[in-house]
Amino acid sequence: MKIVIVTGMSGAGKSTALNVFEDLDYYCIDNMPPELLAVFADLIKHSGSKSELLCFAVDIRSGELFSKFRESVEALKSAGNDVSVVFVDCDDNELLNRYKETRRRHPLEDEASGNILRAIEMERRELTYARRIADIYLDSSQITVSSFRTRLRSLFEGGSTGMIINVVSFGYMFGVPKDADLVFDVRCLKNPFYVPELRTLTGLDDGVYNFVFNLPESNVMYDKIHDLISYLIPLYIKEGKTRLVVAFGCTGGKHRSVSFARRLAKQLHSEGFDARAEHRCVER
Repeated sequence: MKIVIVTGMSGAGKSTALNVFEDLDYYCIDNMPPELLAVFADLIKHSGSKSELLCFAVDIRSGELFSKFRESVEALKSAGNDVSVVFVDCDDNELLNRYKETRRRHPLEDEASGNILRAIEMERRELTYARRIADIYLDSSQITVSSFRTRLRSLFEGGSTGMIINVVSFGYMFGVPKDADLVFDVRCLKNPFYVPELRTLTGLDDGVYNFVFNLPESNVMYDKIHDLISYLIPLYIKEGKTRLVVAFGCTGGKHRSVSFARRLAKQLHSEGFDARAEHRCVER
C-alpha cells in the first residue's frame, strides 16, 4: 500500500496538498492522530477496499499525540507499506502575514498567550523530527497556489520513478529557495530590466531570452553550469537521491534567471531526464 503523510507548518499549505492527493485518487484523511495511522492502514488493507493509495495529514493539531509521530511512521514502514513523508513549510514572516490576512487562529495560539509569531516558533520546534525525516520538502513561501499544486502533482502523478529535476528561477530580493540543492547566481550578467522594451517582459519571452543568450559570457557560463550538473546528476542518482532542485537567481527573478532555467530544463529533458522548469517570481 502506498501511503503519503503530509505534515508541516500550520498555514503553509497542507490543506491544498490534501486536495491535490484527493484529485490523484488517494483516500485522504485530515488531522489524523499519529497513533491511529497504522491501525487505519491495516483496517483499509483488510476491508476488501480496492484503494491502495492513502494520504494522511498529521500535524500539531494532534496535541500531545503528535509525540508518537516517529513510532507511527516506523510502524507503517515495518508493515511493508511504501511510505512518503511530505513536509510543507513556509517562511515565518509569510506565515504571520497569512494569519493576519485570514484572521484564522494558530493551533498553539493559546499556549503562546495570543502571540502568533511565538506560536509559529513553538510549532517549528515541535516539528523538528518530522522535518528531518521528510522525503519531500516543499516551501510555499515564494510560489503561487497554482504552482504549488502543479509541483506536488508532478512528484506523485502516475507514480513517476527515477530522479525528478526541478529547475527553478527566483529573485534574490525575495530570498533564496530553501529547498534548493544547487544555486547559481546570474546577477553578474547584463540585466534586460534596463532595456526599456524588455523591462515588462520575462525570460519566457523570446526577446528577453535572446537578449540574455546573445551575450557571449552568458553562453560560456551556461555551458560550464551544464557540464557541472551533467557530471553531478549520476553521482546523486548513485547515492539514491530521487529529487534535485537546481536554482538560478537574479535580482527580481524575471529575466536572466528565467532564461537560464528555461534553457537548462529544456536541454535536460531532451537528454532523457525528468526535468521541469518552475519560475517562482515571474508573477510578482
